[in-house]
Amino acid sequence: MFEGFETERVTVDGASILVRHGGEGPPVVLLHGHPRTSATWHRVAPLLVRDGFTVVCPDLRGYGRSTGPAPTPDHTAHSKRAVAGDVVQVMRALGHDRFALAGHDRGGAVALRLVLDHPDAVERVALLDCLPISEHLSRITATFATQWWHWFFFAQPEIPERVITADPDRWYRGDPRTMGQENHDEWRAAVRNPDVVRAMLEDYRAGLTVDRRHEEDDRAAGVRIRCPALALWSLRDDLEDLYGDPLRIWRQWAPDVRGHGIDSGHHMAEEAPEALASALAAFFAERPA
Repeated sequence: MFEGFETERVTVDGASILVRHGGEGPPVVLLHGHPRTSATWHRVAPLLVRDGFTVVCPDLRGYGRSTGPAPTPDHTAHSKRAVAGDVVQVMRALGHDRFALAGHDRGGAVALRLVLDHPDAVERVALLDCLPISEHLSRITATFATQWWHWFFFAQPEIPERVITADPDRWYRGDPRTMGQENHDEWRAAVRNPDVVRAMLEDYRAGLTVDRRHEEDDRAAGVRIRCPALALWSLRDDLEDLYGDPLRIWRQWAPDVRGHGIDSGHHMAEEAPEALASALAAFFAERPA
């Protein structure tokens, strides 16, 4: 995987972030979701390098081979604000003050927080298979609670750690033929690590508490995404089934947003890498009128 990329660690406030980076040209950051690692981008990243971008793929704080501080009672140590701060520091350490950004799933929540907290750092943002956490929570239905029950299970204290670490291979399932063997092996090693499991659960605990409050405070203050935004979603996932057109919701957060569905299941970087890379490259290559 990632032929021609460098892999290194960058120390930031309270965390040690593993990052893969390669290519030449305008910088692009790709943020993975749960329960993946930066390896999920192994098919997309080389395509973006081919199209003339520098591509940076970090493991989010606590995920994969990145480490972070111990969990805190208020979950702020694993808040999207903290993780977004990690990304900004990593990019500065690599020599990039401004960059394009894409986030998938939980990485999409980090991307949203990053563009709201650090608007001068982001030129363009792509939000993949996600909505703001507060928007999900304000629309809870029986269908959502049934299909997304894991959000609320993960938020329970201690119980999910005991359940998941008792047999992580049965809890987290992945197909090496779909994921790619090396990506699958890296992901499997990560989810067998109790510290990684705890950090991933803290991500969800933060989502239902501090992250939701940060988003609601921004909405109340009229804070919106200032850069051009692209929303992409998997047509064989449930975002449209739950909410209809996701752009209708994203337009409340971003005055300049477009997007469309991609013929894929949820893990679009693994299942539809060419379509995803093509959409990202076209969007990131646009220059202001």
